[in-house]
Amino acid sequence: MHARLSHLRSSLHLRTALAGGLCTALACGEPGEATPKGGKDDGKVAAKAGAKDEGKAPEAPAPEPEEYKWELPQGMRAPDVPEDNPMTAAKVELGHKLFMDKRLSVDGTRSCYSCHQNELGNADGRAKALGPGDKELPRNTPTIWNVAYHAGLYWDGRAASLEKQAIGAWKGGNMGVGEDKLAAKAAEIGALPEYKAEFAREFALKDGDPVLPEHVAKALSAYERTLLCGATAWDKNSMNAAQQRGWELFRGKGACTTCHSGDNFSDGLFHKMGVGLSDAGEGPDKGRMDASKAEADMYKFRTPTLRNVTRTAPYFHDGSVADLRAAVVTMAGGPKQRKDLDPNYADRGLSDAEVDDLVAFLGALECPGSLAVIGDQAVPGITSPLAAAPAAPAK
Repeated sequence: MHARLSHLRSSLHLRTALAGGLCTALACGEPGEATPKGGKDDGKVAAKAGAKDEGKAPEAPAPEPEEYKWELPQGMRAPDVPEDNPMTAAKVELGHKLFMDKRLSVDGTRSCYSCHQNELGNADGRAKALGPGDKELPRNTPTIWNVAYHAGLYWDGRAASLEKQAIGAWKGGNMGVGEDKLAAKAAEIGALPEYKAEFAREFALKDGDPVLPEHVAKALSAYERTLLCGATAWDKNSMNAAQQRGWELFRGKGACTTCHSGDNFSDGLFHKMGVGLSDAGEGPDKGRMDASKAEADMYKFRTPTLRNVTRTAPYFHDGSVADLRAAVVTMAGGPKQRKDLDPNYADRGLSDAEVDDLVAFLGALECPGSLAVIGDQAVPGITSPLAAAPAAPAK
């Protein structure tokens, strides 16, 4: 086996809590004892209480939630899971259905899947995302594959967790609900007959308790953590000759692993590469600075994963490069008359044949899996062969 990037494998122990409590002997009631010293009347009271409690069946403990059983594709580890959102099979299934439900959006026109479609690399095939009312958003839609491994979500890393990202996308331009109407939308979704019992069970809600935005976000995030891209030709060590040459270039002369490192082919950091900037070094999108407010983060963007990259055109945060080969040339060709970009960004001196081999290697990172589509997912302005596919059974 050829030398590879080192892979950390860790087992994830998921925590589940037992809802409800066991009935104690005192609570369930034991037969009354002898008449106490207080006299005859006290004995009658005790006898009545005992008789009443004798016929009361002990409360059965609530069933323990079924722990989610990870089915990890070759080459991937189980993602970290926050303690306040443990994984259960039922919660993942609830999140799957919510991910496919257009009723989450402000006008019922799009679901989360609308921007993360199978035949578009689990992105949307557009230069920039399209929100409700056909409003074009400022940035390109990244793939949903392996989103569980990102330390910071969005191109600028402003969301520290999947749960926070779900809230942001829901109230923001992606789904258009707005912060002032988010609680009402969550309650509306949670009251639907097909969801009410599931939310109550997963989040221990009592009758009359509304479903909160946090509950919806936790269910969505549980599902999204299962969207893992592995078992690729690279993971299985089954690359062809061109892909193998490209892999050697990727970690050698091309120095791509400087930023695209680890199992997910991303260092999770933010870099200024000059994409979208004018000759004067200015651009409309300030990148990481929008989140950090630090001047040093001006025009920096998160390193995207390269898994499934052959299918997620167009490229970069602004979708400005439509062709994968052109994107490779941009990254391996170095800055053009610019001195203020990432110090690792340099001309690697690759020949046309070497660029071709790098592109071939990226094909070895194509994900073999797909999301199980539920319902009609067609959205005007976002076109995919599977957008209107017949409903598939939920996984």
